[in-house]
This record gives sequence, structure tokens and C-alpha cells, in this order.
Amino acid sequence: MDDSYKTIADKSEGLFKDKGSRFFAYAFPVNTEEETKEIINQIRKEHHTARHHCYAWRIGVKEISFRANDDGEPSSTAGKPILGQLIKFDLTNVLLVVVRYFGGTLLGTGGLIQAYRSAAADALSHARIVIQTVKNYYRIKFTYLQMNDVMQVVKQENLNISDTRFELDCQIDMVVRQSESARIEQLFKPMKGVKIERILTN
Repeated sequence: MDDSYKTIADKSEGLFKDKGSRFFAYAFPVNTEEETKEIINQIRKEHHTARHHCYAWRIGVKEISFRANDDGEPSSTAGKPILGQLIKFDLTNVLLVVVRYFGGTLLGTGGLIQAYRSAAADALSHARIVIQTVKNYYRIKFTYLQMNDVMQVVKQENLNISDTRFELDCQIDMVVRQSESARIEQLFKPMKGVKIERILTN
């Protein structure tokens, strides 16, 4: 299905050492670029004595956005190999940060690439990789007269209801797998007086 993707369930860590330098790797599940900025800032605070805080992230499903940052290391020796591991593991919605504590010995371009790649791979090898689906979030508005018809579809399709409100007018919020969304929408649209709108895709 084109509405599924591989990501990680929660934070994972990795480590690589070479000639006194230590490379601490951290992988995080994320959904937005704003989340990545907050996490990177937090990592910088936690490792404020480290020389480099390099990272890469991939976000999205059909259209994947990505970024790689060397944070002062020679061009393409850190961010690119980190990003390469996200691609190798076929992951998206993941931020991977590698923090380097310099050990006093220069590693050279090849050594740096190997170090950042190895640290990133170690973090991902410890991650719990999961397959997620893209979901559409809907809001259905209707009157009490339409309640039986609406609830019949909800029950027949075993729809995932996230919130309900039954006052003067009725409202149901529900979550539908993206590949099923068009079909589900068509079940409600013929109902007179029932309004269905997509409020979020995630």
C-alpha cells in the first residue's frame, strides 16, 4: 500500500569510538521539522561540551523532505553518511543526531565518514522499527434525525472514533486509513443533512 511507511517506535541510541573520539548517536521519531529543531536544541544543551552535533532527518511519505547537517565537520563527512543510513534502513519521520567528543587525533575524511555512518547504523540497529499507515482525520456533523444512518455506517465499517459530541447538533471525529478514505467518504455523502470534512492528515 502506498499509504504505509517504515519508521521507529521510540528513541534509540548508538555509540562508536575511534582513536579517542566518541560518537553518540540518537534516533527519534518525528512528524514535523519544528520537532527536529526542538530535539536538536535539547541535544546541544545536554552535550554542551561536545564539539559537533551533526544530524539528518527524513519526513513525509509520498513526498519525502530531508536535511543533513555537518555542524562544522568537513563537508559531507557527517550529515550525508547519517542520512545515508536513514535511506538504507528505508525509514522516514525519523531524526538522527550524532554527537562527537573529539579525542585529540584527527580521523581524516574517510575516518569521519566511517565513524558517523557506524554511529548512525548502531542507533538504528537498536531501534524498534514499525510499519505505520497514513491516516485521515474526519469530522462528521449531523442532526439527531440522521444519527441512526450515521451510526449504522460507523458500526458496519468498524470506524475508529476519536471524539463525540451530542448536543443540539451531533458531531463525531474519526480516523480512517488513507487508502480507505475515498470509499468511506462516499458512504456518508449521500446522506441528506450530513456533512463530512477532512480536518487532518497524519
